[in-house]
Amino acid sequence: MAHKIRKVDYFYCTVQDQPGESYKLLALLADEGVNLLAFTAVPSGLLNTQFTLFPEDSDKLKAEAKKASLVIHGPIPALLVQGDDELGALTAVHKKLYDYGVNVVASTAVTDGKGGFGYVIYVRTEQFNTAVAALEL
Repeated sequence: MAHKIRKVDYFYCTVQDQPGESYKLLALLADEGVNLLAFTAVPSGLLNTQFTLFPEDSDKLKAEAKKASLVIHGPIPALLVQGDDELGALTAVHKKLYDYGVNVVASTAVTDGKGGFGYVIYVRTEQFNTAVAALEL
């Protein structure tokens, strides 16, 4: 497999920046059967952290967040690329987006240490359908 690209939704929420907040959220979601494809936590100002959640099942996340009184924002579309880790693995993806005039506003990638990678691409919502067309999804 060179790589596989799919459309995903993400949601975000902001919490006070305190020890254990990631654990509490991740434990809650795991206990309720919410599987995450990706997760990030980044500072948001001096006293807060923003969690970004990429659920396998958006409806399940929304339902469980509502039951737990967790305020989440979304869904917002993004792209998830997974594949074999090789030199220049993302070049073809970015070339197609560039050729269609799609601006990548943010991205995050990681290798798994076993020859694979995962890569999240954020584009502006108004350019999402163009990105999908560029990548032939």
